[in-house]
Amino acid sequence: MIEFRSDTFTLPTPRMMEAIQNATLGDDVYGEDPTVRALEEETALILGKEAAILMPSGTMANLSSIMAHCPRGSKILVGDESDIYIYEAAGASVCGGIMYEKIPTMLDGTLRIQDLEEVFPKDMDDPQFAIPSLICIENTHNRMGGRVLPLSYLEELKLFSVDKNIPVHMDGARLFNAAISLGVEPKVITEYADTVQICLSKGLSSPIGSMVAGSKEFINKVYRIRKMLGGGMRQAGIIAAPGLIALEESIRRLTVDHEHARLLAEGLANIPGVIIDIENVETNIVFFRIDPSKLTTDTFIKEAHGRGLNLAELGTDRIRVVTHSGINSTDVEKTLKIIHSILAG
Repeated sequence: MIEFRSDTFTLPTPRMMEAIQNATLGDDVYGEDPTVRALEEETALILGKEAAILMPSGTMANLSSIMAHCPRGSKILVGDESDIYIYEAAGASVCGGIMYEKIPTMLDGTLRIQDLEEVFPKDMDDPQFAIPSLICIENTHNRMGGRVLPLSYLEELKLFSVDKNIPVHMDGARLFNAAISLGVEPKVITEYADTVQICLSKGLSSPIGSMVAGSKEFINKVYRIRKMLGGGMRQAGIIAAPGLIALEESIRRLTVDHEHARLLAEGLANIPGVIIDIENVETNIVFFRIDPSKLTTDTFIKEAHGRGLNLAELGTDRIRVVTHSGINSTDVEKTLKIIHSILAG
């Protein structure tokens, strides 16, 4: 089966499995797992932050970050197409008493400064308004097609946040894809965010885990919230060990995923019945639609599955394919032939 539903289907490399078996362990709730400490130090260094902390998942990483930033009764400004707003079970409201203020997401994944400006009350001391306490951005942006936020935009957003005295949290689940696309070190991107979350278990192939990075004071707050949410782990070095390998060897191979995504998009554009804008393909995510006069999206996905191709709908009548370490150039060629045969039939 050719698996295109997500880069979360990546499997750990042999070296990662070996690292899991040989990891030096301790109790991380006591702060005594040396492998976890090494991963946190390496992550902070790569992202240009003072400190970092290992989290069980990206959802908990984002939620803990939001709760660490925001007092109860305040609100976060978040894109209406963001993973935090759509896919993370309204955790900020349920667990943190924090309101979501959704901001229109532009096609390139950005949130317009003027739209952010409009949600700030003219009288910040008026007790009837929830006060904005955090701006959340996503880079790369999943639902907008793996788009990379331009550095010029991030700089503009940072100046706005400083003027408003409000921090910026970056959901960087696929941050390293953005860095590869821009040809810069990850810390060049994270310079414009106060805090950042990265995922180890998507394109980096580690089996589990995410990281939060920021100031030491902020990470201490996240540490307490992680414990409260049930994320304190004991001999977590078995998670951290493959994470260290991921940071060492998996980042640079993301270039291959981008190349495969581009090949796939260009091939899809030449298949009658496929609707795609290849100009929006910047990283490892490709969105396309099926001409409804040919087949319904649901029927197409079922036909593809029956021929050995796993696809998924993300948004109404939009199919998302995600390239990753489990996909090679032969898989791309086979996929294009399968899709062509389905639509030709």
